[in-house]
Amino acid sequence: DFAKKELLPNAAQWDRDKYFPVEVLRKAAGLGFGGMFCAEDVGGSRLNRVDGAVIFEALAYGDVSTTAYLTIHNMCCSLIDRYGNDQQRNHWLPKLIQMELFSSYCLTEPSSGSDAASLQAKNYYQLQTTARQAHGSSDYILNGSKAFISGGSVSDLYLVMARTGALGPKGISCFLLEKGMPGLSFGRPEDKLGWRSQPTTSVVMEEVRVPSANMLGREGQGFAIAMAGLDGGRINIASCSCGGAQFCLDTAQEYASTRKQFGKAITEFQSTQFKLADMQTALHASRLMVSNAAAALDAGSPKASACAAMAKRFATDACFNIANDALQLHGGYGYLKDYPVERYLRDLRVHTILEGTNEIMRVVLFRHMLQQP
Repeated sequence: DFAKKELLPNAAQWDRDKYFPVEVLRKAAGLGFGGMFCAEDVGGSRLNRVDGAVIFEALAYGDVSTTAYLTIHNMCCSLIDRYGNDQQRNHWLPKLIQMELFSSYCLTEPSSGSDAASLQAKNYYQLQTTARQAHGSSDYILNGSKAFISGGSVSDLYLVMARTGALGPKGISCFLLEKGMPGLSFGRPEDKLGWRSQPTTSVVMEEVRVPSANMLGREGQGFAIAMAGLDGGRINIASCSCGGAQFCLDTAQEYASTRKQFGKAITEFQSTQFKLADMQTALHASRLMVSNAAAALDAGSPKASACAAMAKRFATDACFNIANDALQLHGGYGYLKDYPVERYLRDLRVHTILEGTNEIMRVVLFRHMLQQP
């Protein structure tokens, strides 16, 4: 009901105006969607990943772009809940979970994109963002920049991965940077094909002084924190793809049943029936893979990362193709902004790129295959 009442009727205007719907996100938080995986003592819903996947799919049915930001915010909250100390959890999470405050995940850099998501990527180990100890103080001084940050400039808290030590995974740490810290700035909002209801900017750090109390986890634990976020993030974005694809399938079926050619509805042509059946099959397979990956993550399975990579690769490709087929079934009307299918196609396109490109998902999966006995 929330997706159909609050998201679906407004999504086209948000997309057109590049409007970040703060008030609607806070309504979502009021339903428990702001900290779905966080503990109850800080206001979270303590849901498992399987339940979360179902919720994100339902929300994305109404608006992929806004739901995708919500998944990122939930990722940040869950990492603070898991790795934060009591002071950090109690200070940040209640307001983040109610979405009084917003958060962003800052990993990707201008010189390292999908490599940053790879489990063995050398470029990740060589992050250009650095954090050095301030002279005579326990504070850290951060310098560098992050690219393509969802929520950049509007978020209040930024989870930033930076190099504190030597090259290698143990030289990476995670910091909580607060908007307004001297030296923290943002690039211009990117003019994107899709995901237009959430701002995307670079995040620039120039001699940003960060108290040691704002380090998340231990020094050198940043790589583990980043990787912990990615498995869940891949499942979340695949769930959003399923929701968007379901909307496109429903819309295409409805349109095809009323659109007449040669004196009859185009659903009476076998080619259309076969196309819709294939779309339904691909969506069902995607949903099953997402559910399987979410269950593996909930169970702490050693195969969870491989399952998440498979689900993300398969579902985001399949669901984009479903949106593309839905647009084709609409004919020329599908290409018009008067019809919502083109917006869903634009929003779903980036899912094959972020959280590690689908090419990198194949690399991740193959490495897991090599590790099998």
